[in-house]
Amino acid sequence: MRPPAVAGSFYPDDPRELRSTIEKLLAAVPAASDESRAYIVPHAGYRWSGPTAAHAYRRLEGRTAERVVLVGPAHRVALRGAAVPTVTEWSTPMGAVTLDTLGAGELVAAGLAVADDAPHAPEHSLEVQLPFLQFLGFSRVLPVCVGVAPVDAVAALLAAVAGPGSIVLCSTDLSHYLTQEQARAADSRTVAAIERLEPGGVGDRDACGRYALRGLLAWARDRGSAVRVLHRATSGDEGGPRDRVVGYLAASLD
Repeated sequence: MRPPAVAGSFYPDDPRELRSTIEKLLAAVPAASDESRAYIVPHAGYRWSGPTAAHAYRRLEGRTAERVVLVGPAHRVALRGAAVPTVTEWSTPMGAVTLDTLGAGELVAAGLAVADDAPHAPEHSLEVQLPFLQFLGFSRVLPVCVGVAPVDAVAALLAAVAGPGSIVLCSTDLSHYLTQEQARAADSRTVAAIERLEPGGVGDRDACGRYALRGLLAWARDRGSAVRVLHRATSGDEGGPRDRVVGYLAASLD
């Protein structure tokens, strides 16, 4: 089992406080019915990106899925290509989540990923999604860390795992450490590229999860998907300093 790496920093480590935090974040967003196959969600601390992430998770209320596929960046361990875990469970303060080891093995067998726990061990981009999923009743996930990788390779990985019964969550923040005004302009350009399903429109400084995001857009483009922006914000909008902000996006892809 992989223990939580960022409980107590990115989100509360007390189970009751964690449940209460998620409940309040979701309650602040109007209910909406949605059957989208994929979503873009942010991954900063709940204090900052939680209100934006809640716009995606509110649309998962009442839904069921055989598994949720999590794709996001490896911030702390250098990685080329994609990596899946070898362990069978990840834990959070709310309990254990079962990993789709069969699906992970199939990705490895197909040459679409390697089996390596090292990129996952300290990584927050996927872990912070788990408590939301647990709260909503999703208990089986397939986590995939995406490092430096060609767009087509990530799109092929998603095509292999995003069939019926799966929901895909692409975890990424947008611009980093610009002023509020600069971030608004930069993120507007990035969001426009996302809406056009244009992987090449996402620059290297536009999103920390750019490799996963570019692959998601290529996969969605091949499916003829449409993007719906659910919410945009920055850490400055949530009370942080406005001279050095991080951008957040929640979006759905049908």
